[in-house]
Amino acid sequence: MAKPNYSFEKRQRELAKKKKKEEKEREKAARKAAGLPPVADEPDEDEPGAAPAPGQSAG
Repeated sequence: MAKPNYSFEKRQRELAKKKKKEEKEREKAARKAAGLPPVADEPDEDEPGAAPAPGQSAG
C-alpha cells in the first residue's frame, strides 16, 4: 500500500487558499474602481446556524 503524500496535499490546499484570496482581492479592487460599495460578509442562508433574514419564516 502506498504512503499518502501529505506534503503534496498541504501544498495543494495552500495554493487553493492563495488563489481564492487573490480572486477576492481582484474583485474588491474592481468594485472599488467601479465606485460600488464593498460587499459585506454575510452568512449564507444554507448554513444551519444562520439566523433567518427578516421577513422569512424559520420553518
